[in-house]
Amino acid sequence: MVGRRASKSRVLEYEFMAYQPIENYGIIGDLHTAALVGMNGSIDWLCYPHFDSPSVFAALLDEQKGGRFQIAPAIDGVTYKQLYWPDTNVLVTRFLSAQGVAEVSDFMPIGDTGLLGGEHPIIRRVRSVRGSMPFRMVCRPAFNYARDEHRLEIGENGASFHSSRLSMGLGCRLPLEQDGSGGVKSEFLLREGETANFLLQSIPEGHECGHALRDDETDALFESTVAFWREWLAQCNYTGRWREIVYRSALVLKLMSYAPTGAILAAPTCSLPEEIGGERNWDYRYTWIRDAAFALYALMRLGFTGEAEAFMRWIEARCHERKPDGSLQIMYGIDGRHSIPEEILSHLEGYKGSQPVRIGNAASNQLQLDIYGELMDAVYLYNKYGSPISYELWEELRGLLNWVAGHWQEPDDGVWEVRGGARHFVYSKLMCWVALDRGLRLADKRSFPADRERWLRNRDAIYEEVLSKGWSPKRQAFTQYYGSDTLDASALIMPLVFFMSPTDPRMVKTIDAIRRPPEEGGLVSNSLAYRYNDREGVDGLRGGEGTFNMCTFWLVEALTRAGQADRRRLDEAVLIFDKMMGYSNHLGLYAEETGACGEALGNYPQVFTHVALISAAFNLDRLLRGENKARPPEERD
Repeated sequence: MVGRRASKSRVLEYEFMAYQPIENYGIIGDLHTAALVGMNGSIDWLCYPHFDSPSVFAALLDEQKGGRFQIAPAIDGVTYKQLYWPDTNVLVTRFLSAQGVAEVSDFMPIGDTGLLGGEHPIIRRVRSVRGSMPFRMVCRPAFNYARDEHRLEIGENGASFHSSRLSMGLGCRLPLEQDGSGGVKSEFLLREGETANFLLQSIPEGHECGHALRDDETDALFESTVAFWREWLAQCNYTGRWREIVYRSALVLKLMSYAPTGAILAAPTCSLPEEIGGERNWDYRYTWIRDAAFALYALMRLGFTGEAEAFMRWIEARCHERKPDGSLQIMYGIDGRHSIPEEILSHLEGYKGSQPVRIGNAASNQLQLDIYGELMDAVYLYNKYGSPISYELWEELRGLLNWVAGHWQEPDDGVWEVRGGARHFVYSKLMCWVALDRGLRLADKRSFPADRERWLRNRDAIYEEVLSKGWSPKRQAFTQYYGSDTLDASALIMPLVFFMSPTDPRMVKTIDAIRRPPEEGGLVSNSLAYRYNDREGVDGLRGGEGTFNMCTFWLVEALTRAGQADRRRLDEAVLIFDKMMGYSNHLGLYAEETGACGEALGNYPQVFTHVALISAAFNLDRLLRGENKARPPEERD
């Protein structure tokens, strides 16, 4: 490592960057927490030490107060690029200018890092690749969502930041000075081949500074981190035409898994808006039964049975913690906790002024009947393609299925977690059918004791009710809730779960109704699908939102399955899928939604989007290879 203090004449005064577009960020992590790194070299989001811990850096939600850790060239005329080290979650941010090329490699080692003296380290290695380049580093934490003050100490090997709840050390071999706002800064020049290393991690109380990494230490940690991700990804059995984006999606799913419990969170961020300046800002740093069950399907499909097994252990633990009435919550903390109270952080301005900023999630108290269908489908598939489930788990599932049989006729808050009041949502009824159907199939395959007559009677009653009350003769389509003419993209999942044949006239008409543009009453705009018409007010929220990426991939799958009998629909599925590839960011990452100008909206990166991508790619590949014979429900993939 060689670092020289940069000439004052060559260093620009540090100024806070305006909010970066959401899609300008890459992500790194260590299966305990994750950080978002912008193309400008700034870590603008880090919750520590766990995914759902309070933030240390949150410039993403308030660029003035939130805190950041930026390493960037101190010259004008720089071009920024980002890429992942091949087949890993090691992120490289590259700076190109007329006088030189440099890069920052960001990664979080996985496994035993005890020799570094702290936990969950973030390593930032800066290297001049060609020529020379002056840099400016600013590390300015803002603990507990910028609510806690901290004490700063600067020592020979870096600096330390001590708050009432957490102490963190910044280790480096460069001279540091205070920046006047509770952080530190350093100005340094790197010539070709020279490096500078930065290590940020928690430290025991009383330690004055961090560990200053030597080049050989950084190299060894880099190599071991690269090896971990490549060895993990080598288990993937996908060999189709969209290999690169499927691999990236798999790496995202792994990053979103919490190693201590096997839980899979929905996204690593909170309160990124579904509409700039709007109120649709939610905290997704938790585990939804629905999202995680779909993720389990994707992981098993790709051959990652270890992750599926870990998540099943988490699910089984939740099944043993059912509510007094026998039901499950829709979501839990990644450590399994039940209480997730929602709170508004009024001191933060929100991403580009999008308020309120919320932590916690009041939807945890909602009734969402669909979760039992996703859960039972995942268990059924795990029992078939993973490992046979235990009798103890079956006893819990049997209790859940009896609860579903007794409550499916109730109104609920639906898959989209609306806050406009409970209704008889079609998707919820559909997934109750899935729950009972998979329960019956699983009982038969394993010869488990079951309340077959009750489950069968209710399963068939749901089917007939959905076809009578969930169908709109006026729209010639399945609708969002009973008695309405409102379309909902969630109906696209019907053929995916074998509720309807993909070529059934009602299903074909529903797909065609959804495919129409919004101005003609449909939900698809230039191949991108909205989840529903937000102007009809069913969700009880003001404002609008972007197209929902998961729903676009559901459309691809519905068209794929319909394409078994109509080649034109298969061709359209391929076209929409390929178009969607153009809406990922430069790293192959997706947020929850896509805005009118192609921008990312909502929490990011979104597990549900990447799960739906994997499923769509796999099934589209299979049909394109000629495996186009329709499979019966018992061969559910």
